[in-house]
Amino acid sequence: MTDTWLTTLITDTPQQGFELAITLSRRGVKYTQPDSEVLHKLRPEYANDHAALTAASQVIALNFQTVAAANNYWRK
Repeated sequence: MTDTWLTTLITDTPQQGFELAITLSRRGVKYTQPDSEVLHKLRPEYANDHAALTAASQVIALNFQTVAAANNYWRK
């Protein structure tokens, strides 16, 4: 993937920051497994696995921490 899509971590609101964290997490999966056919094939397995869903939530939370820090926790 050579497209430049992430130009800043700065967002106007925490909600936008959380959505960016989700995007970062999803893009990370796409970079790790670029074959969309394989991704779609594996989705039913992890979609019903509580440990996999918890791990996905942890990745999103970590990315949200990064975005929040970059935004000085939206303090002005």
